Amino acid sequence: MNLCHRMCCSSDRYFKVVEDALLPWVLGDLDLGDNVLEIGPGYGANIRVLIDKAPNYTAIEIDPPMADRLKGKYGDRARIIQRDGTNTGLPPGEFSCVVCFTMLHHIPTPQLQDQLFAEAFRVLRPGGVFAGSDSTSSILFSVLHFRDTCNPVSPETLPERLRGVGFSDVHVDGNRRRLRWRATKAG
Repeated sequence: MNLCHRMCCSSDRYFKVVEDALLPWVLGDLDLGDNVLEIGPGYGANIRVLIDKAPNYTAIEIDPPMADRLKGKYGDRARIIQRDGTNTGLPPGEFSCVVCFTMLHHIPTPQLQDQLFAEAFRVLRPGGVFAGSDSTSSILFSVLHFRDTCNPVSPETLPERLRGVGFSDVHVDGNRRRLRWRATKAG
């Protein structure tokens, strides 16, 4: 992430937006189950809210300093693993729910994004849900990502991409700024 992006994503204002607007919009009344995996938690805005909504919470963070920071802050209440979300090394079928928020656009290629979708599918239990959100493409969004990876996911192609790795009951929608999805691993 570039400096502007880091400042925004680590701000109290962003944390408040996540808690009051983003997570309720994406998750609604979704029951996360007993074992949640978050891929790409970044500064931890989502962990702060979701850690109390499931008995077991695991986060996979690719950036070593961010993973260390999260371990220092949440390591006594969550399992924080520094690793790539496209290859978590976690056992298959371990999680009741996999979530990721506003991070897919940091994955440089659609192929790697599809690997992340396949990994989410692999680590979910039958009947488990993959849910998340990301920002949609815009000029302002591109400016915010100057000299940063910015590969937005298309809301038009996301449903087929999720079905392509095995998900069913796929729902994708959004507004002018964000998209959200839910997909199920059939039981």
